[in-house]
Amino acid sequence: MNILILGGDGYLGWPTAMHFASLGHNVCVIDNYMRRNIAQSTSSEPLFFVPNLNDRAEIFKSVTGKHISVIIGDCTDYRLLTNTIKDFSPDTVVHYAEQPSAPYSMTNYESAHLTLNNNLNTTFNLIWAVMENAPDCHIVKLGTMGEYGTPNIDIEEGWLDIEHKGRSDKFLYPRQAGSLYHTSKVLDTDLIWFYVRTHNLKVTDLKQGPVYGLSTKEADMDEKLMPFFNYDDIFGTVVNRFLVQAVADIPLTVYGKGGQTRGFLNLKDTLQCVELAVNSPPPSGDLRILNQFTEQFSVNELAEKVKSAAKTVGLSVRINSIENPRKEQEDHYYNASHSGLLDLGLKPHYLDEDTICEMLEKVILYKSSIDKKKIFPRVKWAT
Repeated sequence: MNILILGGDGYLGWPTAMHFASLGHNVCVIDNYMRRNIAQSTSSEPLFFVPNLNDRAEIFKSVTGKHISVIIGDCTDYRLLTNTIKDFSPDTVVHYAEQPSAPYSMTNYESAHLTLNNNLNTTFNLIWAVMENAPDCHIVKLGTMGEYGTPNIDIEEGWLDIEHKGRSDKFLYPRQAGSLYHTSKVLDTDLIWFYVRTHNLKVTDLKQGPVYGLSTKEADMDEKLMPFFNYDDIFGTVVNRFLVQAVADIPLTVYGKGGQTRGFLNLKDTLQCVELAVNSPPPSGDLRILNQFTEQFSVNELAEKVKSAAKTVGLSVRINSIENPRKEQEDHYYNASHSGLLDLGLKPHYLDEDTICEMLEKVILYKSSIDKKKIFPRVKWAT
């Protein structure tokens, strides 16, 4: 297939590009380095140096013999995006090109405006570029489980059957996001659903939980091919933050009561899920929503898992509850369905002791690069 990846420089985008290129697909990536630039401007650089996108593609080719085409450009530029789709004729577009940090979106007006403008305009441009130039193309969009919030009922897989006053219908599951970033993803979904209904697009929306890890088959070939590994409070997901804190002998920072529960998955499973979605597109006029995670844990449970596993590699880990910088429920009901990807053939990697130890051992190699000033929360939802 011709597979176009928007946001191909990111934590998920680059591993996805390597994965599909290794499988023999014709892969093209677009990125404008927004995430790199925000990370630098907020002192949120990753644990280790990551080459630029052109250099990564050259290193990947030297190691595997496979080619990845690179376009450095902004997907909010409609002419760039539509010309790329017209020239490349993608069978599938994988859409990662969004500002991905909830804390960054809550920093100030400028960060909120950038998040809203980038995320919605990129999605809107993609919809129109596909409609006008590749109407049979399958859009695979990365959504987020954070769209649902933490309702006091079970979370279904995207849709909910409603009975009201003797009548019934099917609607998008009610969503109540906890940050502006997550709200922008809610708006994305509504935008896509409108154009699916009116223009018969075929779209898969992957509602992904927080991802952890830095190892994939391709990344393990050369350390210069590894994805960004952020451990700070702005771009670092909670598992990755805890791993670095364990290595740096910093007590694991549990926000508030620590009962916040989410669905998590290994980076390797992100690649699996995207591949399964790409290989089985929905029919035209269908918005397929798949909840993309493999296990549910509370923050307290994650902290205990890291503490226990760390003993195996000689680390003594402490856990410390700190004031929660976020406005969120700290003790709540959470039960989310996630059968769709399992039905498609997902073979999950679980967060067991061996997996945690393997990640800790990799982080230990870069212990001298850890900047402790990046650990503690710098952004508050409300002041």
